[in-house]
Amino acid sequence: MKTTIRVTSIAFDPAEELRSFEAESGDNGAVVTFLGKVRKEDESAPVEALTLEHYPGLTEQSIKAACDEAGQRWPLGEILIIHRVGRMEPGAPIVQVIASSPHRRAAFEATDFLMDYLKTKALFWKKETRQGIDQWIEPRPEDHDDAARWSE
Repeated sequence: MKTTIRVTSIAFDPAEELRSFEAESGDNGAVVTFLGKVRKEDESAPVEALTLEHYPGLTEQSIKAACDEAGQRWPLGEILIIHRVGRMEPGAPIVQVIASSPHRRAAFEATDFLMDYLKTKALFWKKETRQGIDQWIEPRPEDHDDAARWSE
């Protein structure tokens, strides 16, 4: 299984990333992608910006371990994870996960598994700016509930 992980402060084009991935995905019959973007609004005040920080090297290593686990659970051909860090405005892409497999179910489940990992366990620190005030945020209880499915 080929794994590519990019943690970057540079904006990326999700459509171009998918086109490039598909061109190199070989004989796999399924390609599934997930794109996460900065939310514009939530329960309270509008989000003005989202800032993500990480621990270079260690963050990528932890994501690679999750990809390896996905490869042990499902027959995957390739995984690409792109994750932004730094300050991002509403609507900006934060994360893209793309997985290929001979069949769709494995690609869907691996993508879901990896997103649950990224939301709850990956070494990122998130700060939202609302009404000019910065506040560190944690994963929601629902995020932890989703991730718990994979431990059962």
